[in-house]
Amino acid sequence: MKIKDGFQLREVCGEYVVVAHGMKNIDFSKVINLNESAADMWKAVVGKEFEVGDLKDALLKNYEVSEEQALADARRVAEEWKEIGMIS
Repeated sequence: MKIKDGFQLREVCGEYVVVAHGMKNIDFSKVINLNESAADMWKAVVGKEFEVGDLKDALLKNYEVSEEQALADARRVAEEWKEIGMIS
């Protein structure tokens, strides 16, 4: 997987928001808002090919969470990002 070109993570008033540059990248029926842990996963993989395990590793590095919970959360986030169209 890889985050598609044109998407950028921004912090706006303490909230993490993904903005898309170019009309082809965004579905305006959805707001792309990331919580802190999802933003940490984004920062860990932006600009490179990654697998769900890389997202899991980012969670384990930054949070006190079990490996099983980190993997479940990483899978959920990856599916959400796929559904929105942010990753290929």
